[in-house]
Amino acid sequence: MIDLVLYLITAVLYGLLGSRDLILQRRPTAPLAPDQGSYAGEREIHRLIPLAWITHVLLLQHTMVRPDHHLDLSIGHALSLIGAMTVAVYWFGSRKVSLGILRPTVLFLAFATSFVPLLMPSQKSVSFSQGIAFELHIVVSLLAYSMFVIAALHAGLMVLQERRLHAGQVDGRFGRLPSLVAMDAMLFRLVLSGFVLLTMTLLSGVLFSEELFGRPFKFSHKNLLGVTSWAIFAGLLIGRWGYGWRGKRAVRWTLAGFAILVLAYVGQKVVLEIILHRV
Repeated sequence: MIDLVLYLITAVLYGLLGSRDLILQRRPTAPLAPDQGSYAGEREIHRLIPLAWITHVLLLQHTMVRPDHHLDLSIGHALSLIGAMTVAVYWFGSRKVSLGILRPTVLFLAFATSFVPLLMPSQKSVSFSQGIAFELHIVVSLLAYSMFVIAALHAGLMVLQERRLHAGQVDGRFGRLPSLVAMDAMLFRLVLSGFVLLTMTLLSGVLFSEELFGRPFKFSHKNLLGVTSWAIFAGLLIGRWGYGWRGKRAVRWTLAGFAILVLAYVGQKVVLEIILHRV
């Protein structure tokens, strides 16, 4: 019963905040503050996001932590945890800059992922006793995925912004967005941060596999896709610094790297847990 109440409260808070945010942004008369391009009501929404996030964390703590000192890391809980981490990463990163419609997009994503464990109840438990190194590996990997989730959403919004500008639509019909120049700079900051975290994740998995997972490193499809995604993001950063890549090319490389990263992690878990019923 407590689980269902927490699921409901979390989803409602995310849904209400995301809807309210989007409605305020779409108002053509919404006043803009001179700093950061913020609009009336934005600060209040920003202050309320931690309330929804704390509820989400309580939900995860209540549903993931099992009495036998194991964590349920099934695909449903993994996606919900990534959703919560994405909200936290966005909230901390947007304290001094307004990113417009990206905020309700992140909130709606968290709304969708918060109740995924109800739809995918398969279990994959991991013991707490695997040590601090394993816990750090999990945290860093989830931070990397969360960073690239925001980067992919950001890249998608850049496509929307460019199409709006070419069509002469500057009325905020879909919510407010920063300039393309500002969005392009933000995209590469997100990619660079995610790349550093992904590098740490891959290196720790390769060098300390036995300490982390209790078995020697073995190259797999997941590892191959992870390295491929890492190489794409590395190529994007080299192209940015060496050749000034930006705009559509940067968006395509970002989305391609993110898609492969999703296949490496989520795709494998879906195949193993949902299709093959293996945990």
